[in-house]
Amino acid sequence: MPRLMPDSGPQRVLVVSNFVYTVGSGLYLTAGVLYFTEAVHLPAGQVGLGLGIAGLLALAVGVAVGHLADRHGARGIYAATLVVQALATACFVLADSFWPFVLAVCAAAAAKTAGIAARSPLIRHYGGDRPQEFRAYLRAVTNVGISLGAVLAGWVVQVGTLTAYQLMVIGNAIAFVVSAAILVLLPPVAPAPTTGGPRWIALRDRPYLLLTVLDGIMAIQFKVLTVAIPLWIVDATTAPHWLISATMLTGTLIVVAFQVRASRNVDSPAAGALAYRRAGVAFLIACSLISLSADIPAWAAAALLITAVVIHTIGELWHSAAGFEISFALAPPHATGQYLGVFGLGAGLAEAFGPGLLIALCITWGRPGWYAAGAMFALTGLAAPPAVRWAQRQQHALQAQLTPAEKASTA
Repeated sequence: MPRLMPDSGPQRVLVVSNFVYTVGSGLYLTAGVLYFTEAVHLPAGQVGLGLGIAGLLALAVGVAVGHLADRHGARGIYAATLVVQALATACFVLADSFWPFVLAVCAAAAAKTAGIAARSPLIRHYGGDRPQEFRAYLRAVTNVGISLGAVLAGWVVQVGTLTAYQLMVIGNAIAFVVSAAILVLLPPVAPAPTTGGPRWIALRDRPYLLLTVLDGIMAIQFKVLTVAIPLWIVDATTAPHWLISATMLTGTLIVVAFQVRASRNVDSPAAGALAYRRAGVAFLIACSLISLSADIPAWAAAALLITAVVIHTIGELWHSAAGFEISFALAPPHATGQYLGVFGLGAGLAEAFGPGLLIALCITWGRPGWYAAGAMFALTGLAAPPAVRWAQRQQHALQAQLTPAEKASTA
């Protein structure tokens, strides 16, 4: 990263809070499913069903909580979502059957989605002249925290006892509470002034909704490294299984080192549109290389896969930078939480349906499915520039209709 900590005090508070939160998230992302299958002994099918239900429920929460953050102060709403997530996570230790498990993961998933939306006005307010760049910095910090949490979770998996897993769950919940407590040091952000017109303006912004869908389709790429490649390595290649960890580590290190730099040049909606297009091409090339790694010697498969991961992660940097720019630049300042809550719907749908789609294409169908997935990403990237131009035309038209007083209140 270009610097270890931001110069601004409020930015430092957000960074430290985010780091503590993501260490806890790394614990759960690495060993959360194993806790329910290995320690609680729930069938894997029930765990998958419960997580799917939770993911779909969480989609409905982000927009409403983002609107609350806009209207009633983002700091308090964001801290409240962290506390709810901590309580829901702590309840995992009581979830000894299917329905208690579903209730707990639904509450945790909804609070997580709500927190992402509620944090957005804080990022915009304290992010300086370029909140998009600060958001990229937070993503780099997120990868560091998740990596540390994954290392700690590795010890839990190695020990494998119920007590070790329960300690992991409690540690996860404590991290969320500490993350919320750190926010006390953050100066509060005054609620945005109300404006005339419909309350749910983000849901009426058709160009923004289209960009949300396009970003959601592109966001399926995040599951390539975590779902499709591990299964592909095991089922279709002769590459050693330790390569699964190597591919994850490679991607994480690239994001930590280069996300801020990649976002620095994506400084306008037009630049974001071009970044989407470049990302789609990168994903197409990466998917094509992955497909070629089947039925070849192990050393060749490993070389192809690592090369593909590097190219894929470069595309991920461009995709993330484009999403940061588009989602903030095309959202009116007085409705940042609501708009970012809407934009998060795309990523939520990718989270819910991306793994199944990639398994069907890339694992069940096999080599042709990788080309199909790559083409899907490339076509989505090509659709982004005209969608961004449409959104900009609408944004300019709406600005032209505002009175001087309304322009001042939304600035």
